[in-house]
Amino acid sequence: MSYLIAITGKGGVGKTTISAIIVKRLIKKGCKPILAIDADPNTCLDTMLGVKAVKSVGRVREEAREIAGKGLSAGTSKQELLEMKIAESLVESEDFDLIAMGRSEGPGCYCYANNVLRSVIGEISVNYPYIVLDNEAGLENLSRRIVQEVDVLVMISDPSNRGIETIKRLYDLSHEMGIRYRKLVFIVNRVRNHFPGSVELLNADFLVSLPENSEIIELSEGHQNISELQEDNPVVTKIDELLDKLISVSSMNKHQL
Repeated sequence: MSYLIAITGKGGVGKTTISAIIVKRLIKKGCKPILAIDADPNTCLDTMLGVKAVKSVGRVREEAREIAGKGLSAGTSKQELLEMKIAESLVESEDFDLIAMGRSEGPGCYCYANNVLRSVIGEISVNYPYIVLDNEAGLENLSRRIVQEVDVLVMISDPSNRGIETIKRLYDLSHEMGIRYRKLVFIVNRVRNHFPGSVELLNADFLVSLPENSEIIELSEGHQNISELQEDNPVVTKIDELLDKLISVSSMNKHQL
């Protein structure tokens, strides 16, 4: 059974950077292979991980539609064709594989592609002890039930009042949508001074404060591989502490790291 970590939050708070760091630190701890899912239409998790996603699910969906429309898929059902195309979009690496959702490049909705993607993920996830899902801003992908349940839901905010209010709304919305998770982590990223006290009122299993860090800012702005981070980077240290607790402790109380 795969251990699934889903990361979400409002736009521009560092979700993809933190997702990439989590993937790399899990690998460092021997938790591999990992399936990394880039569910943000603005695909960039691949760059942060040092690979290149040539095709996204959005793109192969359009390819499958075109092939089926031209009658070139004789003997192959629409679902089989789309499953095959999604498998082709998987980026394989030594310690992790990556699949990118991308965005729809043509008319129609993602509903059918989402259903097939959910089926494909269900089939291939048995090959991965850990899955890291980098969501787009908000909870849309989780509400579509691309995955049915997550082990850890990570909500990320910056320390601004607006950011904290957004994470509170996401918290309430997750319950309204019936999103299921076993553990909840709130991360406040790019903290310069004090940890926002209002976050402590939220019912999370872990509250994590990540300091603003020039090394990470430079890597993120330059779209560079997150592997370039130094081992003693304070953000890396904090995420290591969190992951050690998540993957080694079966019953966890509320902590502030």
